[in-house]
Amino acid sequence: MADRYTSDLAAALAPDVLERFQRYVRLDTQSSRERERSPSSPGQLELARLLCAELLELGLADAQVDENGYVMATLPASASVADGDSDSGPAFGLMAHLDTTPDVSGRGVEPIVHPGYDGGVIELPKQGTRLDPAAMPELRAKVGHDIVTASGDTLLGADDKAGMAEIMAAVGYLASHPEAPRPTIRIAFTPDEEIGLGASLFDLDRFGCAFAYTLDGSELGELQDETFSALEVLITLRGVDVHPGQATGKMVSALRLAARLVDRLPSDRLTPDTSSDMEGYIHPYELNATADQAQIRLILRDFDDALLNQHLALLRQAAEEVVASDARAALDFQVHRQYSNMRRYLDAVPEVMEAAEEAIRAEGIEPLRIPIRGGTDGSLLSEMGLPTANLFTGGHEYHSVREWSSVQDMAAAAAVLVRLAEVWARRDPGAVKPLAGRS
Repeated sequence: MADRYTSDLAAALAPDVLERFQRYVRLDTQSSRERERSPSSPGQLELARLLCAELLELGLADAQVDENGYVMATLPASASVADGDSDSGPAFGLMAHLDTTPDVSGRGVEPIVHPGYDGGVIELPKQGTRLDPAAMPELRAKVGHDIVTASGDTLLGADDKAGMAEIMAAVGYLASHPEAPRPTIRIAFTPDEEIGLGASLFDLDRFGCAFAYTLDGSELGELQDETFSALEVLITLRGVDVHPGQATGKMVSALRLAARLVDRLPSDRLTPDTSSDMEGYIHPYELNATADQAQIRLILRDFDDALLNQHLALLRQAAEEVVASDARAALDFQVHRQYSNMRRYLDAVPEVMEAAEEAIRAEGIEPLRIPIRGGTDGSLLSEMGLPTANLFTGGHEYHSVREWSSVQDMAAAAAVLVRLAEVWARRDPGAVKPLAGRS
C-alpha cells in the first residue's frame, strides 16, 4: 500500500480498517422508507449481530443488540484513568449507522482497492461508471492513496460503513493497548439513519453519556457541529379520471397538475444543484402519478429555521394555486419535521468541539469546520439531550455508484479516535454537563 499516512499510528491501523470495511460493505443494509419495524431491513440486523460478535471478541463483554437493532457496548477506562473500578466513570460515545441509502442499490457490493492512485480517471468494470478527477476535486488531492470503490453498479457503502470500520479498528487498538490512556467509551451502531429514524428509538439512559461523536462525515479533517434543519413534505393531488376517449370537459389529470406544480418551483435557485454553503433548497425527489392521483415527495432544507419556513410557505402557495385552477381537483399537504440544526445544542457544550479539534491536530491534520449540507443521527440526538458532533470518515460521492473512499484517510479517522480517547483521558468527560432540561 502507499505510504501517505498521517502518522505511524494511522499506518498501523490501516490494515484492520480496510479488512473490516471490505467485510461490512458486502452486507446489503439498504434501509426502506416504508419501515414497518426497526430496523427497516433484515440486512441491518445481520450487520448488527456481526458487529456485536466482533465487539465481544475484542473483550467488550456487555455488547448487545437490542430488539430494535441498536448495538451498544462499553470499552472500560484504562487502569491509569479509572478510579478504582475500571468499569466505572464518566463516558463519551462513538457512533455510526448501519444502513445505506434507499436511493441506490447496496446489494452485491464488491469492493475494489485501487492501490497508489496515479491521478487519472478510474474506470469501474460495470455500467461505464468513471471516477474523473476533473469533476471530483477531492479525488485530485488523493494521488498516491489507495482508493476503494465498488464495481460501478452499486454504491460502496462508505456512508457509513467507513465510520463503523474506523470505530471498530480504534476500539480494537485501545482494547489491545491497556497502557493507552482512555476514559470509559460507549459504542453505538444505529439503524435507519438514512430515512431519518436513527435516533427515534435510541435509549439515552442506557447509553449513559453526556455527549458523543458520530463518524459520518467525508473529507479528511472534517469536524461538524452544524446541520440543516429539515422538513419532508408529501403532496397528494387528486384529479378526475375517465376514459380518454370520453374525457372532453371531464378529465382533470393529477399527473399534469403535479408537473405544473414542479414547474412552478424555482429552478435557478433553491435547488440542490444551484445552492451551496449556507443556502437551502426545495427538492422534489419522488413522483408517483396517474391521471387519478399524484404524490410528490419533497425535502426542504435550510440552516435558518425562518428561511426554512419561507420555503415551506412558497411550496404550499404553489400547490394551492395549481389545485385552485380546477374546482374538481383536491390537495392534501402533509409536513413532517425531520430534524433541527444541531448547532444550538453543541454551542452549549464547547468542550466537545474543542477536544475533537485537539485530537485532529494531534494526528497532524488541520480541522475543517464546515456545516453539513445534510443531517446525521447527531441532529436528533443533540435535540434529545445528547450533544453529538460529527467527524470525517474519508468517504466521498455518497449515495451514488461513484462512491469511493481513501484507505489513508479512513486510517487517519481511526487514529483520531485513539487521540480523542487520550484527550478525554486528560479532560474528564464528566466535566461536560448533560443537556437534559436545556434547549
